[in-house]
Amino acid sequence: MTFELSERVQAVPPSGIRRFFEIAEERDEVISLGVGEPDFAAPWAARDAAITSLEQGKTSYTANRGKRELRESIAGYVADRFDLGYDPDEEILVTAGASEAVDLAFRAFVDPGDTVAIAQPSYISYEPGVIFAGGEVLPVPTREEDEFRLTVEGLERAGAADADVLVLCYPNNPTGAIMPADDLEPIAEYACEHDLIVLSDEIYAELTYDGDHTSIASFEGMRERTIVFNGFSKAHAMTGLRLGYALGPADAIGAMNKIHQYTMLSAPTTAQYAAIEALDSCANDVQEMVDQYDRRRRFVLSRFREIGMDVFEAKGAFYCFPEVPEGFTAAEFAEEVLREQGVAVVPGDVFGDGGAGHLRISYATGLEELRNALNRIEAFVANHT
Repeated sequence: MTFELSERVQAVPPSGIRRFFEIAEERDEVISLGVGEPDFAAPWAARDAAITSLEQGKTSYTANRGKRELRESIAGYVADRFDLGYDPDEEILVTAGASEAVDLAFRAFVDPGDTVAIAQPSYISYEPGVIFAGGEVLPVPTREEDEFRLTVEGLERAGAADADVLVLCYPNNPTGAIMPADDLEPIAEYACEHDLIVLSDEIYAELTYDGDHTSIASFEGMRERTIVFNGFSKAHAMTGLRLGYALGPADAIGAMNKIHQYTMLSAPTTAQYAAIEALDSCANDVQEMVDQYDRRRRFVLSRFREIGMDVFEAKGAFYCFPEVPEGFTAAEFAEEVLREQGVAVVPGDVFGDGGAGHLRISYATGLEELRNALNRIEAFVANHT
């Protein structure tokens, strides 16, 4: 028997990142700068809370929306850190990772034929999520001359005024760009003017190295039209525990929860106990990790400049976005440096329009490995220029 695949599944290509990992798996002693995952373990207090919950037999389902204690903790956290006020009973949904929250939003707010504008380069799952929901993707390229920030001019050039939904991710994966308040405000005004639903992925909010993170939901007129995504994978190094959350108006979160309760039922219980403790007592652990990332960021940026590769001044997340030397496409450079030097990086064009000619480099790994990897990249560039 041959399964006949749906048109939506056939329209989505395999992950462009996965191909490079498969090549890397064929070789020994590969240094990977491709994975967007912290090299730290989750803070011990959070792990201990998870262990204690298991020892006490707390392995049942929680409420669909997540444990109320956790929703209360999230409400307090986002109010204190980002000046966002949300009712833990009606306006917060705990999900199996922020990725589930993004998928729920696409399915809840995108009808077949709706247009979803996506600021690019962007996280690779947004576009497939729109396609799986039956929507049409409208790329909105950002440019290095604008520091990869989304601009009103860029939205106008792309025709985003006619879109139904706008997706943005700042601090940005893959570029490391941030959007300060002065840059976000005109985007908020544009969204209000053109009646856009805004999906704002702020999973890297704590990893901001130049000023404080501002959420687009904090601007006038935006709270009622914005869903904010966040979670515990990046700042709290809890990737494997799969825990995220969505913030938004009660009717919107209710719609997302309707899908969530039929597909996921509830987020992992053990992870929720870890997250409560993480928000309660692990702020210092998070700051220590952020300080480490910042040291690595400055080191990686300086080394690429020494190598002679132009590199954007990333100010958030844990990625930098250097340009490949002349004579290479990004894919060619990534494949050859992996085969010749055993360094795995990701070509920028897998992240959409605006990523061509760049590489995504993750510095979520130790300084010694970063030194070795950049020495190998330097040798590769020297041999080919």
